[in-house]
Amino acid sequence: MLDAARVTSIAILGPGSSGIGLSPREFDQADFEEGWRYELIHGVLVVSPSPLETERDPNEELGFLLRLYQREHPQGGVLDKTLPEQTVFLKKARRRADRVLWIGLGRLPAKKEIPTIVVEFVSEGKRSWRRDYLEKRDEYLAAGVKEYWIFDRFDRQLTVYSRAGKRSRRVLVREKEMYSSLLLPGFEVPVARLLELADSWEK
Repeated sequence: MLDAARVTSIAILGPGSSGIGLSPREFDQADFEEGWRYELIHGVLVVSPSPLETERDPNEELGFLLRLYQREHPQGGVLDKTLPEQTVFLKKARRRADRVLWIGLGRLPAKKEIPTIVVEFVSEGKRSWRRDYLEKRDEYLAAGVKEYWIFDRFDRQLTVYSRAGKRSRRVLVREKEMYSSLLLPGFEVPVARLLELADSWEK
């Protein structure tokens, strides 16, 4: 294991660096080996493999639908940018989101600007469930994210969290339903279509 005092002397951080202590500033200044996901959680560098096809394929489809909406829908101009595999700069942490959306800015987002919507596709395992449904939910909403979408191919649903005063508000969208957000007027999320794409890789 490495320690934080040696980070500045290392050219590139990679899988072997997982577990070292870093400050947000040290994380932001570090160089990382490509092909892995890097997050800063409670002051610790967490390195994980890139998402599987079961997550990448529906994520790419969602990105395509969002860009189509942006280009062709009369109200699509509200969507400024959407990007996959984006680091979200929280006050004391750095989270790697499957997809982010900036809405209503009328410009390109600044480098560390908090997204309007964050999207995650749940990975298998209890640890992943807790991370996506509890830890990230609290962190994203506290940072100012307006909506947090969680696509869950195991429970066959989309869960949307938003801030309601000091509490979070949850909307549950079943597999055969469509989700419409007030932030994206005229855009419908085809939950079944995205789940089908994830399923196709497991067959």
